Amino acid sequence: MTHRLPREPLQAPTLVFEHRLWAQGLRYVAGLDEAGRGAWAGPVAAGCVILPPADGVTAHLAGLRDSKQLTPAQRERWAERIRALALAWGVGMASPEEIDQMGIVAATRLAMQRALAAANLPVEHLLIDALSLPEIPLPQHALIHGDQRAVSIAAAAVLAKTARDALMREYDARYPGYGFAQHKGYGVPAHREALRRLGPCPLHRRSFAPVRTACLTETADNA
Repeated sequence: MTHRLPREPLQAPTLVFEHRLWAQGLRYVAGLDEAGRGAWAGPVAAGCVILPPADGVTAHLAGLRDSKQLTPAQRERWAERIRALALAWGVGMASPEEIDQMGIVAATRLAMQRALAAANLPVEHLLIDALSLPEIPLPQHALIHGDQRAVSIAAAAVLAKTARDALMREYDARYPGYGFAQHKGYGVPAHREALRRLGPCPLHRRSFAPVRTACLTETADNA
């Protein structure tokens, strides 16, 4: 059963939600979040983090924030710390082809399922940023702005973001000219200009309107 919790004023993430579940005797509480959902190119990534139900977690993760509020260097340092501290963690991806076939929401859920499977622990409860996972028969909470409210979700976001960014830097060498290392596939002006100039590459999500327009333009030019 999924419970959608109401939106609250934004704040630094805490372990309030995790502590409530740990107090009920649940040991394996997984936080889940995504990265790259709004990009025009590349996969959507998801992270899963299961933190130990211990008092020291708060001190070790003090200062962790929503990944969008951190610099790339800060995210890398936090990712290393999270992986060292977590009982288990995982990252999952859904490809551009899967995004085009099933839609971005379903593909995001698929990436989260893969991240959960990669963590490889018998999870007892899910804390998810905004989404629910109806395919997973586990108790779960969908938290609006979850990465700014629950530490395990914020940690999952950092792992998803750093893994996806690293992959997009690799893709930059494979598909030069698009600037993937800089904008990571998001719809910045430089990316729009590269699309206009080069047309889409295999990384592009053809179901997304700006890419679809570029495909139509390319077809017209070649007619």
